[in-house]
This record gives sequence, structure tokens and C-alpha cells, in this order.
Amino acid sequence: MNTELVSYEVNSKTFEGLHVKPEAKNAPCVLIAHTWAGRDGFVEGIANKLAEDGYNAFAIDMYGDGKVGGSNEENQSMMQPLLDDRKNLSQIIVGSYEAAKKLDGIDTSNIAIMGYCFGGLVSLDLARSGVDLKGAVSFHGFLSGSEDLEDKDISAKLLVLHGHLDPMVGQDQIDSFSEEMNKKSVDWQLHSFGNAMHAFTNPDANDPSFGTVYSQEADQRSWKIFKDFLSEIFS
Repeated sequence: MNTELVSYEVNSKTFEGLHVKPEAKNAPCVLIAHTWAGRDGFVEGIANKLAEDGYNAFAIDMYGDGKVGGSNEENQSMMQPLLDDRKNLSQIIVGSYEAAKKLDGIDTSNIAIMGYCFGGLVSLDLARSGVDLKGAVSFHGFLSGSEDLEDKDISAKLLVLHGHLDPMVGQDQIDSFSEEMNKKSVDWQLHSFGNAMHAFTNPDANDPSFGTVYSQEADQRSWKIFKDFLSEIFS
């Protein structure tokens, strides 16, 4: 594997992604959208796992300059402006997608995106933007739609991996997401893990009062489903 930091610009602002290359040349690419904490060690570890499986992995930056938060309060202060301005969020993720298409060794006809928590919403919003994308995956992500993207068609297949006990993503979001996807005739699926809360893939998550708890079972099961999904969309 070969790892490279990649700087790119969106709306005159500099962002810093991490490209982890597999041994194979001209391989599919999976973008990774980070949690509210920024492009930290967790998503960089996911990038390494994907590259080991033969995919180009591009851990994107939604905050600029590769910024990573140091507390829940700082994370919230970085994430909230993008949640409040979904148009800007969409422009940043589309810009990240365009940067990925220019990476060395990328099969530009086979690009997908995955994301965690806040990054799950980012992943779905890239699909909502209408770009040429094979698939989009949300791990315990927010599901609410964007008024700025309501008129766009979705060509990507979608996979949502959800913790049934997630206090941050209620039934209202699931219902509105289902309605949105069915209205647009999207190929979508949602898997709900019965005993899982928010952040169920993060081994460091252990705060039941906040709603973030790691689940080894849900983590392992969701990863298997995700890998099968990649095999399907890149076949």
C-alpha cells in the first residue's frame, strides 16, 4: 500500500484528504466521509482496511486543512454550520468527489462513498447530488433529506446500516428517508441492528447516556454486508 496526503480546493478553501492506494492499478475508489470529529485515525484505519481489500481509499476532509476536533463541543462547532447549510455541504462533498476522480490509479467508472455518523449524511448527500456514483453507504448516519437536492435524480445504489437504539436517528428520519428514496425510485436497502446504538462501529464509543456505544456484533455484521455491497456495485 502507498499513502499520500492530497490537497484540493473547493470554493477557494483548501481541504486535505488521505489517499491509500492498493497494489492493483486502476482499481475502484471508495471515498470515506468522517464523523463529526474530522478526518482522524478512525477513518484512516478504515482507509487502510479498504486498500488491503484492493480498493483505492480516499478519506476526505469536510472541514478544511484536515482539521480534527478535540472535544464534543469542538466537534459540534465544526459540524453544525454544514448541517445548517446543506448547499455548502453538498458543494464540498462534490468537490471532494471531483478531487478523487483525479487521483492516480483510480477507475473513474467505479467510485462509491461510505460515511460514519455525520459522514453518513455526507455520503447520502453525494448520492443526492446526482453525480455518477456506483453506491453510497451510511454507517449509523443521519438520514434527513436536503431541500437543495430535492430535484436531483439518484443513480447510486444506497445502503444504510442503522442501530435500532440510536437516539440521534429516530423513526421520523427513517420514514422520511424511505419516502424520499421510493419517490425517486432508488435502489436502496436499510439494515437495522436490534441492540445497537449510535457509533456502533467505533471501539472507543462507550457513553450510553450520550447514545454512543460500540457493538462488536453490529460492527462485524455491518462490515460483512458492506463488503458484499461493494462486490455487487463494482462487479
